[in-house]
Amino acid sequence: MTDRIEISRAIAADPEAVYAAISDVTRMGEWSEECHRCEWHDGSDGPVVGATFDGHNRNGDKEWVTEATVIEAEPGRSFAFECRMFDFHYATWGYRIEPVDGGSRVTEWTDDLRPESALEFSAKTSGIDDRAGRNRQTMSTTLERLAAALEA
Repeated sequence: MTDRIEISRAIAADPEAVYAAISDVTRMGEWSEECHRCEWHDGSDGPVVGATFDGHNRNGDKEWVTEATVIEAEPGRSFAFECRMFDFHYATWGYRIEPVDGGSRVTEWTDDLRPESALEFSAKTSGIDDRAGRNRQTMSTTLERLAAALEA
C-alpha cells in the first residue's frame, strides 16, 4: 500500500532559507506537532544523502522513536528521508521547494508504505487510527509554524 499525501503553502522566504530550516532536523520540534525532537546519529551531522537521525515522536501519552535516512538533499530545492522502525521502511517524507514571487512554495509530502498487516501495530504504538487524516492535519500545522518562524 502506497498512499501519498501532499500539502503546499507559500512562504515569504527564499528557497535557500526554507531549505536551511527544513534540513536542520534538530529544529523539527519547532514546526511539528508529532515529532518533538530529532538528533543526528554519530558520524552524521548534517543534511547529506546517507546521513541518519532519530526522530522522537509523541501523541498524548504515546511515544516512539524512528530512524531516518536522508535520501535527497538538494539545497534550495528538496529534502527527503526514509523512516524505519525495527529495520522496516514504513514511510518516506519529503519537502519540495519552488521559488515563487515573494518567496517559496513549499510542499511537504509523505508516502505511507505500511502493509495492511502493520496497521494495527502502528495504531497501538502511536494511538492514531486515522494516520492519513492525522498526517494531513500535522503537515498543515508544520508548514504554518515553519512560515511563522521564517516570516518573522
